[in-house]
Amino acid sequence: MSSLALYESMSTVSAAMVEAARANDWDRLVTLEREMAALRDEIMRTTSASHEALGNAEAARKAELIAAMLEDDVEIRKHVEPWLASVRKLLSGNVRDRAVRAAYGAFGP
Repeated sequence: MSSLALYESMSTVSAAMVEAARANDWDRLVTLEREMAALRDEIMRTTSASHEALGNAEAARKAELIAAMLEDDVEIRKHVEPWLASVRKLLSGNVRDRAVRAAYGAFGP
């Protein structure tokens, strides 16, 4: 697969990641992130193994795809970061609760 085709695939996955983030479908988002990582790794292997020269139109398309993926990343973060903040708060509360129980001898779940 050409590097441009890989970027096209990454852009498709990136758009699907946006939809998963908007829907708070974290399991799907994780699956898509793994798919994105595999495509990224393939691009790294492809570009380091062969020095494929892109024409002007192909280079412009590659730049468009990268710009779109960066915009998708911003959108994904808008949905993921508040969720991560709430998870961090929940986890830090649990740690604090365990520390208080341990300090005062209240052992339990």
